[in-house]
Amino acid sequence: MGAFLVYLVDTNILIYHFNNSIPESERPKIKEIFQEHFNISIITKIEFLGFKQHNEESFEKAKAFIKYATIFPLTDEIADKAINLRRASAVKLADAIIAATTKIHNFTLVTRNTEDFKNIEVLKYNPFFTGVQ
Repeated sequence: MGAFLVYLVDTNILIYHFNNSIPESERPKIKEIFQEHFNISIITKIEFLGFKQHNEESFEKAKAFIKYATIFPLTDEIADKAINLRRASAVKLADAIIAATTKIHNFTLVTRNTEDFKNIEVLKYNPFFTGVQ
């Protein structure tokens, strides 16, 4: 992973990070991403803060953590790209919006759920496996 890459972090990575479930060998890379390139889609904000497993304390910590993110809103350009992605593949709405945001802003998507994006051409980094996938 180089400093020249800019990342969009998927919801599952936030949850794994919050639960201290990122593999030990990948934690420095994830920490670097959160310190230097902490971008998320508005969909990720909704999914992460709406995570059913939050108790009151973890919800408050999650809200504080999200304040450090640059949150990319749903724009007409992203909506149009998401529509095209959904028409071309069987991707879920939230994943289409995340993929569209990734593509429009030339981000690398940080996700463990590479299967969700298998039919969409985006550069993915999965911290549960070394390297870019």
